[in-house]
Amino acid sequence: MIRAEEVYKIGRLGKSHGVKGEVSFQFDDDIFDRVDADYLVLDIDGILVPFFMEEYRFRNDSVCLVKFCDIDTQQRAQELTGCDVYFPRALAEEAEDVPSLASLVGFEIVDASNRKAIGTIADIDDSTVNILFEMENGMLIPANDDLIEDIDAEQRTITMNIPEGLLDI
Repeated sequence: MIRAEEVYKIGRLGKSHGVKGEVSFQFDDDIFDRVDADYLVLDIDGILVPFFMEEYRFRNDSVCLVKFCDIDTQQRAQELTGCDVYFPRALAEEAEDVPSLASLVGFEIVDASNRKAIGTIADIDDSTVNILFEMENGMLIPANDDLIEDIDAEQRTITMNIPEGLLDI
């Protein structure tokens, strides 16, 4: 059984495409293309289920069409519409020296000056040039490379040099 902490969200499935079982996939992270992965994990009614990919093709830089094994009709593809798509953390960590932003959700931020935990990353705001870690407590912390001292994928922590006064806002 796949546990939530073993995967991270990379997108969502959209409408079916054509009559042979393809489905559109809106993704935030193209890790599935950069890492040799045979499957994606879909959230089916709260259960994380692996779906093996036969093939995929890109439509643009954030949407691709995916054909999953054993999904051979438009009706079967429609049943997957709206499912959140996840990627296994272990596969991503094996293949990349620098983790993708999406894989950092759930990591705990630690202040480098006093080694105290600040909180857990709930989401990543990359809608502007200045990327922000959105913390579970509502705080926003700049995800600037100059502030990040260390990323420990095994411990799921990010040690940061937090600018003075930022935590007082």
